Amino acid sequence: MKTLTIVRHAKSSWKDASLSDRERPLNRRGTRDAPVMGRRIKAHGIRPSLIISSPAVRAWTTAKVVAAEIGYPREFLQREPGLYLASLDQILDIIIAQDDGFNSLMLFGHNPGLTDLVNYVQPGLTINLPTAGVVSVGLHQENWNLYEQPATELLVHDWPKKLPR
Repeated sequence: MKTLTIVRHAKSSWKDASLSDRERPLNRRGTRDAPVMGRRIKAHGIRPSLIISSPAVRAWTTAKVVAAEIGYPREFLQREPGLYLASLDQILDIIIAQDDGFNSLMLFGHNPGLTDLVNYVQPGLTINLPTAGVVSVGLHQENWNLYEQPATELLVHDWPKKLPR
């Protein structure tokens, strides 16, 4: 079984209008939520063997913070330019390109592509993956080929404002 964990970047700032979209940093809420969600990911027992992030500052920063919280070596983090504002099909292409030797993949990126991916692997789960939101699924297969909708098991659906049960 493979595990796919989908993480939307934490809340970003629109304060500096001179910055390009790719360069927008996290805002105060984002810098607060990213480590909290990292600790919650760790508490859920998610241990990725590979973390891939969009190169946008807000996604890359979120990935670095979460990696630090879960004890993932920063030097193994990978930037994938194709994840920047990627569509579902583009994200699937990136997932499928990963080595099947990795059993647990964590992606950091953007909406609407990530919400589309969540609903592809868990139909009808959400209308919006919120900032710093996390969805993790078990894939009942031995490879990353997701071109045909996979059989999955929902492991985690969490976000910063979700109240503990």
